[in-house]
Amino acid sequence: MPVVLSSKVVVSVKWQKETFPAVEIDTSQPPYVFKCQLYDLTGVPPERQKIMMKGGLLKDDADWSTLGVKEGQKLMMMGTADVVKAPEKGPVFMEDLPEDEQVIAVGHSAGLYNLGNTCYMNSTIQCLHSVPELKSALLKYTNSGRSNDVDILSHNLTIATRDLFSELDRSVKPVVPMPFLTVLRKKYPQFAQQHNGVYMQQDAEECWTQLMYTLSQSLKALESSDSTATVKTLFGVDIVSRIYCTESGEESSETESVYSLKCHISQEVNHLHEGIKRSLKSELEKTSPSLGRSAIYCKESCINELPRYLTVQFVRFFWKRESNQKAKILRKVDYPLELDVYDFCSDELRQKLQHPRKVLRDEEGIKLGLKGKKNSSAEGDDSKKAAAEGSSSLGESSNAPTQEAGKSEKKPHLTGIYDLVAVLTHKGRSVDSGHYVAWAKQENGKWVEFDDDSPVPQREEDITKLSGGGDWHMAYLCMYKARVAEI
Repeated sequence: MPVVLSSKVVVSVKWQKETFPAVEIDTSQPPYVFKCQLYDLTGVPPERQKIMMKGGLLKDDADWSTLGVKEGQKLMMMGTADVVKAPEKGPVFMEDLPEDEQVIAVGHSAGLYNLGNTCYMNSTIQCLHSVPELKSALLKYTNSGRSNDVDILSHNLTIATRDLFSELDRSVKPVVPMPFLTVLRKKYPQFAQQHNGVYMQQDAEECWTQLMYTLSQSLKALESSDSTATVKTLFGVDIVSRIYCTESGEESSETESVYSLKCHISQEVNHLHEGIKRSLKSELEKTSPSLGRSAIYCKESCINELPRYLTVQFVRFFWKRESNQKAKILRKVDYPLELDVYDFCSDELRQKLQHPRKVLRDEEGIKLGLKGKKNSSAEGDDSKKAAAEGSSSLGESSNAPTQEAGKSEKKPHLTGIYDLVAVLTHKGRSVDSGHYVAWAKQENGKWVEFDDDSPVPQREEDITKLSGGGDWHMAYLCMYKARVAEI
């Protein structure tokens, strides 16, 4: 008969000549989490650990309730810790450095342990962790900073996100994201779904969207002190749509704020640009007041306000009616390192983007030696006029005051041109299985592949090869950072 365990059991662990007298086991979590704790104590990676239990070695997928672990029980662990070698004289190549020093030299943060089908969460966290402005906003969020319109679980999830980001910045070893995962599952029970006692794989885009919504609500309190730090400014896209019926002549408009653009995939779509264009046009059926029956309406949308970071989702998963399950589109869809969304913008926004785009082109032309420096008074007047346009200036509202006379402080203005800074990929043919990985560009310009607890440097030219067409990793979410003009 299985021994009934409490959720916490304290044991001692002997490893080589050392004994750790009080190691707490959370029996509600898989043994792999316990191994991660021992990794922090000993430096022995979980895959190298051999923990002796009654009946044999402790397995990652074992059930604590059948193992009969008792309070104060002595366990023995075998395994070799990561060795940190002393630096030698003379030139030292990157591959000759110890792993921890490689991490510091490359400039990327730690990985995240997979706690049982949590790669969807790990990849989402690593992509968002690469946004410095989001980290800065979270650091300003205090444990007692919850406003009245933010529920306690949203507050706790925001705190957990802040703390996890901070731990990733401080650590060179993989981090165990258990506190964050626990709060995420309490706030959004869908991520706690189980099948045969095992936590199920979840959709990374749903995790991204839910976390983005939570942070957008929690960080609203910061608007009064720093409007540039809000999630809406960082990631929000304002869409304006024209809805009309050719049969009845009815026409209306609507606006909405979203946190990602969609890239619809079909046989005609070979590039991200084409997929976005198709997603901004659609047909819907609804009741026509003038006709007194259902009719087909056309919906044409365009962007009316841009964010600092633009996220694009490849709509690869869809519901297959005949099999009553989700299916995946494997078609190859290329995406660029540089994305220009000017063609998708409203006439009003295009007008505001024109001068910053010209300034940016001139600046880049000078850097490439294609243009000489110009300093005409006419250009100076245009710059001042553009600086007063709130929607094209980062973090300013449309009714923001213009600069005081005599001051020439330049501000960054959006141009509609974006550079790729993160890709979240999915490998496999089913959304309910497979594997998610994050590929993020660091502040030093280097790309890193974050495959759970194993960060690996990558070349930029290889990032755009994650475009699909087979069983290899393929882009599911792309995040672009705005290229700005200082005016």
